[in-house]
Amino acid sequence: MSAQGAPGRAAEDAPHRSFFRSRWVEPPSGVEELDPAQLAPGFRAGGVACGLKGGETDVGVLVCDDEAVRSALALTANASAAAPVRLCREECDHGSIRAVAVNSGNANAATGEQGYRDAAGMRDAAAEALGLEPASVAVAETGTIGVPLEAELVIPAVSEAAGAVSERGGAEFTRSIMTTDQGPKCCTVRAGGVTLSAQAKGAGMIEPGFATMLCFVQTDALIDDADSDLRAALAGSMERITVDGQMSTNDTVLLQATGASGEPLPGGLLEAVLLQLALEIAADGEGATRVGRIEVCEARDRDEAERVARAIGNSPLVKTALFGRDPNWGRISQAAGQALAGEELEELGPDRIDATELADDTAEPELSVRLGRGEASTHLYFSDLTYDYVRINAEYTT
Repeated sequence: MSAQGAPGRAAEDAPHRSFFRSRWVEPPSGVEELDPAQLAPGFRAGGVACGLKGGETDVGVLVCDDEAVRSALALTANASAAAPVRLCREECDHGSIRAVAVNSGNANAATGEQGYRDAAGMRDAAAEALGLEPASVAVAETGTIGVPLEAELVIPAVSEAAGAVSERGGAEFTRSIMTTDQGPKCCTVRAGGVTLSAQAKGAGMIEPGFATMLCFVQTDALIDDADSDLRAALAGSMERITVDGQMSTNDTVLLQATGASGEPLPGGLLEAVLLQLALEIAADGEGATRVGRIEVCEARDRDEAERVARAIGNSPLVKTALFGRDPNWGRISQAAGQALAGEELEELGPDRIDATELADDTAEPELSVRLGRGEASTHLYFSDLTYDYVRINAEYTT
């Protein structure tokens, strides 16, 4: 999870640029982009500052006013999961989550049983302020690992944020989850009679084991199986990115749907929103300047293709080549061979590896590898490795 840091551009900047701006995202036709401060109907949110990030907004609450909400929760696979993740695993009703309490500036990870009690304190404060059952309130935290949570600051702030929620609280809620993010990652879109809003954060410690970072999605669409819909959308978005090969202790994605519109989600809308957010996270990878897409094809099976793609996308040599606009296909060949160490692999040369776009000025170059071993394929989005990544993480707690 990202270290504490200044959030950069204000969340109000988001409405002034198109949300769907990556060459790799294809939203359904007729999508209208709205002010991301305005949440989907039936949802309210807010945020306050309690001191974890100086004077920046660092505690937030988001709530659904519909008792019949359907929800799905995806949590990190990291064995050293943070206290809020453990709390959500063990005590939340994943299918009926009404609200979430969040903070940034402290991950509340590796903090023992006191950390668990502090996460429960956040949940209970939100539940009491909103008049909800504790099991219907999730908790998500992000920031420095291994530092006890200043619960005496955070818990009262949760109650304060719960009392300040509004239909236009999307911007404040987005600020409350930002750490080293250089700008807000949020949207509100409308298509086919359905409105969907989403907020995400993430910049470093990005290597999904299901999804990654923090992400919250709200919609008034009719959804029969929220968990199935969320997992399918994550598989093509958050599961397809890496910044540094490091799986966070705090990864949390929450989908909430009221069904109040009476319309199903337009095909591809959730997938497009999550993919754009995922690409923004990769592009915001601490110090990143470019995002690349690697296509691995002609593998024996999907697992082999995945291993090769991850080896290439997480290779510091390939990532620095992406940064330096160096079409060094030899580094890609080496990484692919490393992923298949101990096996016989036909030599990979420029006839099998296309890395020419690495040299282009485009911010989103593509490269491809043909293994010549079968018919399976996969792809991965990855960020470059820059001087700033080292600086940011070398000064992580100092």
